[in-house]
Amino acid sequence: MNTTEAVSPRGRRLAVVTAITGTVFIAAGAFWLSFTALADLAQRSGIEAGQAWAWPLIVDGIIVVATVAVVALANQSRPTWYPWTLLAAGAVVSVTANAIHAIIAADTDVPAVLAASVAAIPPLVLLAITHLTVILTRPITSDTEASETVPNLALVGRAEVATPPVTVVSVSARRAKAAQLRELDGWSNKQIARHLGVHPSTVGRWFGTEAKEETS
Repeated sequence: MNTTEAVSPRGRRLAVVTAITGTVFIAAGAFWLSFTALADLAQRSGIEAGQAWAWPLIVDGIIVVATVAVVALANQSRPTWYPWTLLAAGAVVSVTANAIHAIIAADTDVPAVLAASVAAIPPLVLLAITHLTVILTRPITSDTEASETVPNLALVGRAEVATPPVTVVSVSARRAKAAQLRELDGWSNKQIARHLGVHPSTVGRWFGTEAKEETS
């Protein structure tokens, strides 16, 4: 038995909820590490301690707000390039600022490259976990809906196959049938036209052509 078939829709929803919960906790941790580093960098840059919290809120707040916008527009036909652009721009600024703070605040025994690499991980994780959250929150078509769609398509296919083909009758065959109905059954032109699906004037032209051929 396939593993995918063995999982019920309720089990899938539980797995998705668990995964989303984990991404939220990871994103919160990454945001907090980045927030404290950027707040300290803002304070070192001359911003007062009471206002330093606004700097990481602006930088990392762009990532959070853009994430919400991407999730909100995921199932709509509206373009999502602008929130994704804000998300990428906020991540670049956050990574750069975290790396600069690590180089400034690191001990002399720690290499600057190592300190910058460690400090760049939280904003990168925040960006990656945001994309994962968007994927997890997208609706998934269940197997039940898919199984309901397939029989309907099969019925349509059988209906199309069962439809009898349209028989194309030549003009000469219609003229012969019209002559038979007129001579043997005594039908009028209107009755013949209604039976053959043509205009009465067409039947009149047929008999007029036959009369000319017999005269010649």
